[in-house]
Amino acid sequence: MNRLLIRNIRSLISCDEQDRVYENVNVFCEDGLIRSIGPGAPEADEVIDGAGMLCYPGLINTHHHLYQVFSRNLPQVQNMELFDWLVTLYEIWKGLNEDTVRLSSCVGMGELMKNGCTTVFDHHYVFPKNAGDLIGAQAQAAGDLGVRMHFSRGSMDLSRKDGGLPPDSVVQTVDEIMEDSARLIGKYHDPSFQSMRRLALAPCSPFSVSADLLRESAVLAREYGVRLHTHLCETRDEENYTLERVGLRPLAYMQTLGWTGSDVWYAHGIHFNDQELRLLAETGTGVCHCPISNMKLSSGIARIPEMLEMGIPVGLGADGSASNDGSNLLEELRVSYLLHRLNSSEKAPSGYDLLKVATMGSARLLGREKEIGSLEPGKCADLFLLRADRLELVGACYDPKSVLATVGVKGPVDYTVVNGRVTVRDGRLTGVDEEKLVRDAEQEIRRYLGQ
Repeated sequence: MNRLLIRNIRSLISCDEQDRVYENVNVFCEDGLIRSIGPGAPEADEVIDGAGMLCYPGLINTHHHLYQVFSRNLPQVQNMELFDWLVTLYEIWKGLNEDTVRLSSCVGMGELMKNGCTTVFDHHYVFPKNAGDLIGAQAQAAGDLGVRMHFSRGSMDLSRKDGGLPPDSVVQTVDEIMEDSARLIGKYHDPSFQSMRRLALAPCSPFSVSADLLRESAVLAREYGVRLHTHLCETRDEENYTLERVGLRPLAYMQTLGWTGSDVWYAHGIHFNDQELRLLAETGTGVCHCPISNMKLSSGIARIPEMLEMGIPVGLGADGSASNDGSNLLEELRVSYLLHRLNSSEKAPSGYDLLKVATMGSARLLGREKEIGSLEPGKCADLFLLRADRLELVGACYDPKSVLATVGVKGPVDYTVVNGRVTVRDGRLTGVDEEKLVRDAEQEIRRYLGQ
């Protein structure tokens, strides 16, 4: 039995349906669940003094490519847009192996956790021949860090010779992908309440996979009860690609293949038209917003204010570190707030609206809104704590519900708790030796990049 008590929290922002904010309150966690929020102070194995701290639900990242941590900020792709960027970087990514994936996953998830993230979905779709057990490498990293992890069995079956973008060495046949997908679901997908490991099926994108792969992935996912994810409507190039090849806009194409519904969420969703937004709302199909990546690759601005108004499920994601150069959902929160204020003025979501996107909105995309995303008795003890008396927040905490987006946070959070266990303490990861991780990662990057 693991019991954690956090005492005297200055402000606890619950993100529950009533949008409750508790003042000067204790939180008691037992066996990974929140048991009480209030004045009580039961005996605990560990006690954290929350005096002067703000407490939030753990942030939930619903789109990432952790392997890209080791190919960020490369000068040859600085000013490229998506298609050219992908073609260039595939020549690096085809060299992935278990060590590259394990270490890059550890670095990327470690950065996320140091900035308040407690659940990570990773869209891994590059499986070079003879690269080893890449999902197993991610599982090792997640276990070491103590993060709640959603894996994906991503896939590509269209190489350049077939009209796609990737080289031959990173694509597989539909039969190979389906066989491995079923194997990985059996190994890593735990559908139980409070589960630390789940898996989704996630073909890469309409321009790197066949209709057969998309169709069969949807059938298999529903047979096994797992969710579906892919990139969609990220660029005009993608739109032109599907119009030229199948005569349909991207969402209409995906709809013909069974890719709408409450078990489906798309990354980006920038170029939906009005009719398509209505279809997303009617079917409960979700969208992960990745503002920084969309800005860096000049892809456009997602219509998030309208999506939220229409009740479309919307979550937040960092996207790959090669199109973001970081793994920080707190930064995504602030950039998203400012971007939509600039673009939509008074129709933009508030700072608190965007916090709800990164918590309950993201939980909904993963099908876990009853378990994570808010701080309530009976839900998972996933949260982070931030000292309100740090220099950068002087005079900024009169509205603790919005401060993460409006003012932002500089530097790591003070504590991150996942499933009732402290995974970040005083801004440092507890599960790994950060200095050793940095040394090992830098050594692997030099080998991987051939430097």
